[in-house]
This record gives sequence, structure tokens and C-alpha cells, in this order.
Amino acid sequence: MSPTPAHGHFADLVVVGAGILGLAVARESLLRHPGLRVLVLEKEEQIGFHQTGHNSGVIHAGIYYAPGSLKARLCVEGSREIYAYCDEKNIPYERCGKLVVATDETELPRLEELHRRASANGVPGVKIVDAAELAELEPNAAGLRAVHSPATGIVDFSLVAQAFAQDLADMGGSICTSAAVVGIEASERGVELRTPTRRFNASTAITCGGLYSDHLARLTGAPPTPKIVPFRGRYYSLRPSARGLVRGLVYPVPDPAFPFLGVHLTKRITGEVWAGPNAVLALAREGYRARDLNPRELWETLSYPGFRALALKYWRVGLSEIRGDLSKRAFARALQRLVPAVRTADLLEPRAGVRAQALSEDGVLLDDFWFDHAENVIHVRNAPSPGATSSLALAREIVGVAEHMISAG
Repeated sequence: MSPTPAHGHFADLVVVGAGILGLAVARESLLRHPGLRVLVLEKEEQIGFHQTGHNSGVIHAGIYYAPGSLKARLCVEGSREIYAYCDEKNIPYERCGKLVVATDETELPRLEELHRRASANGVPGVKIVDAAELAELEPNAAGLRAVHSPATGIVDFSLVAQAFAQDLADMGGSICTSAAVVGIEASERGVELRTPTRRFNASTAITCGGLYSDHLARLTGAPPTPKIVPFRGRYYSLRPSARGLVRGLVYPVPDPAFPFLGVHLTKRITGEVWAGPNAVLALAREGYRARDLNPRELWETLSYPGFRALALKYWRVGLSEIRGDLSKRAFARALQRLVPAVRTADLLEPRAGVRAQALSEDGVLLDDFWFDHAENVIHVRNAPSPGATSSLALAREIVGVAEHMISAG
């Protein structure tokens, strides 16, 4: 990448999406290439509105991910870098630690496998603790054994995203909000990006579109699959008198019959404790409420062979998740497996996030970060959790891919 003289709405690099990852990519580009003309286009009126602003704020340590995967490597690197960045910018965080708790004998082999993965990934300080050690770390948790990750922490990722945006501005980059990209085409100068009111030209574009990442990819003729399927996750906040039930983060052992982590208890940097999330199909890609419905987007999901294959495989667990979504009592029962003292009355103020999860045509949820390439364009097609934790390391990976693409071209 090298700076190019301005002409109209021209940039050397346009990044689509001002979530934490898009901002990290723009920032990384300017760190490597000072003077580059970098523009971020964001469809909302503010940055970090969707996944960045609706996540649980966990700085993941890298426990779950397959050794050798991008997620495993970039989560471990990214976690270390996020802590250092927060120190540099005086952003509050807490290494409160995390326990993944086995509550019955059948979960112990899976717990051992989690520990093996975490150790292979280089997660610092991770170990298996027995029931006595578990009781010392989390007196209200019930379990036989647990994987303890002292390096797992909490932060407000919205503050991190704002700091990235400030870094970007300080280095001469810019952000254009209320600028939804509706067209991406090759041009003589590289690539033209179209919004409803303006056109922007760039040498290179990188899209970090989250819930609409597959739609952006299709604008350049990328394959229609994998598609994004939106999963809404409901969180409750524990009433203040119940917040002392946990000291840090308490998770169940993931159920191999379902591709999500299960409801858990998460301390927040604000002092709140969140309980959740479950995972149910969102009826719109930005459907944060159960009643939010976009018929076209819902039909796109329901008619997708990959979703039908997923639903056929996991329909029993899916029904259980729906029950928990409709019934606070059922939600509380799931939490009581981990912390028996939680009561239905302790669950207040439901809120939700929507996870942008890429799904293959044969019904397999993509378990790693995924990029698509087009001429002068890179699409970040799948970057769910631990995308925020990994943002600095993942941005370095993406910008490296862009540099290689340009030099090869």
C-alpha cells in the first residue's frame, strides 16, 4: 500500500464497517503505512453499534478453539494485546478469571479435552481444579471439577472501539457514518463503493460487515455461501442483592449436541452480573427483540439448505433454547446447574445481542475466522466470538493478507 493523490471521494483503503474489527483494521493499516488515505464507511449513525455494543465484554483466553486454527492463535495473541492496549489507554479492565464447570461425571472427558486444547493453545495459567479448589474460587458454584483460566477478563469493548477510532483520527484516517454500502464494483482505480447518496473510489477495500458480511461479499460476485445466520442471545442482569453469587465468570462445559457455549454467569466491568445467553434464531439480522421481524431476511434463512440441515440435526436442543427464551423459570433452572442459589426473581432487565454466524450449505457452523477475496477487495466473512478479543491480532492478519494481495497483483 502506498499513498495516492486525492481526487474526489478517493482513498487508498476503504474499510466497510466501524465495529471494533473494522476500526482495528483501519488503525493497523495506518500504523504500517503512515500517510495512507484511509476511510471507514459505517451504515449506522455511530460506531460499534451492533456486535461490538451488544456483547458480554469478555476478554477470552483461547480455551475452546481447535489448536492450529486462526481463532486459537489470534485469540491468545489478541488477548495479550488488548490488555496491553487498555493499559496504554487507561481503559478499565479486570482479569477476574473464568471457570468452566463440570457438574456431572459425563462431562469430565469433555473437560479434560478443553484443558488439553487450552494448554496446546498456550493459554496462560490454565489448569484443572477439583471441587475443593472450585469452592475456594467460586463458593456458590456447584461442580465436580473445573477448568480455571485466570487470564480471562472483562472490559467494555465499546470503549476499546472508541479508542481505536481516536487513534485512527490522530493518524489522519476518517470515518463516514450513515453510509450504508449498497454496491461494490471494480473500477479503473481499483474499486468503487456506492452508498445511496455517494460514490467512493479506493485502491483497496476491506469489508468487516458482521451481520451483513455475506451480503457485502455477494456484491463482488463472491460465492453465495457460507451464509450468515443470525442467532439472538438473551441476557438477564442479576438483581444487585444477587451479584455476590459469583466473583468472576462461571460457564458450563459445552454440550457437543449444540454448537454454542450454554447459558453462563458473566461479571461485567460495571459491576453488574449478566446471566445468559441462550441461542435462538433471530427473525431479522438485527433482531434484538423477539418481536423484531424482517420477512425477507427470515425467508432467506429458512430457505437456506444449510439452515434446514442445522435445524434437522439440532431440533431437540433448539426447542429447549426456545423454552428458555420464553420462560424465565426455565432460564433460571439452566443457571442453577452451575450456581444453585440463583432464583427466578434474581433475573432482571432482559437484553440481547445477535451473533453473526456463518453457516455452510451442508449445515456446518464455521468454527474459524473466514475471509473471501475479490479483485482489490477482502471480505471478512466470519468473525464471531472471539472477534473482539482478537481484534488487534486479527486486524494484523487481515492487513497482511491485503498487502500480499496487492504485491501479488
